[in-house]
Amino acid sequence: MADEKKIPTHLAIILDGNGRWAKKRNLPRLMGHRAGIKNLENMVRLVKREGIRYFSVYAFSTENWNRPKLEVAGLMSFFRFYIRRKIKEIKSEGARMRFCGRKDRLPDDILELMNWAEDYTKDEKIMDFILCVNYGGRAEILDAVNKLIAENPDRKTPVTEEELRSCLYLPDVPDPDLIIRTSGELRLSNFWLWESAYSEYYFTDVHWPDFDEAELMRALENYAGRERRYGGLKS
Repeated sequence: MADEKKIPTHLAIILDGNGRWAKKRNLPRLMGHRAGIKNLENMVRLVKREGIRYFSVYAFSTENWNRPKLEVAGLMSFFRFYIRRKIKEIKSEGARMRFCGRKDRLPDDILELMNWAEDYTKDEKIMDFILCVNYGGRAEILDAVNKLIAENPDRKTPVTEEELRSCLYLPDVPDPDLIIRTSGELRLSNFWLWESAYSEYYFTDVHWPDFDEAELMRALENYAGRERRYGGLKS
């Protein structure tokens, strides 16, 4: 285990490169997503072992609906499989399963599975495992603003940062300390836009299905060597 004082409280990963991993092996893109889900199972255990309290992953964005219909349908099937078949393993790790994102456009049966999984694991306290599905940072901020307007239609005073934060999807979850993106892309792609204001970033060329224990430790060791000043200066 890395130095506990330098371990992120909240680790977030943008799961990128499944399709490129498959293409490199002359496989269908969905086989890359399948390999990515299998890798995610192992990563939950590794993250828990390192003592990280919150682990969030960007699994399906609000923009991913624009992908080919067959690929989207396949991803939805993988979500069904993962929730049904793996939730007991997640619970056995002491992890609370949570979902983050808009509920619209998701099939009703997947929404029911999400609600069931959250209720089934609600008492687990070792780790919060957050799957961001149909999530977009801009959508989250817009939804928070519209919620504030709906709750205070006649308001005349300025909105505070604390009030806006309270209307985000998961206001109790601390901002990500470290955001990892795999597969060589150097952007956030609409992930945790509000919450990532002072996050540290780590980019790697490794495709997500190949992001293993050694890669995770490399990212955590890199993070441990950084000095976080939040806009100030070292005292």
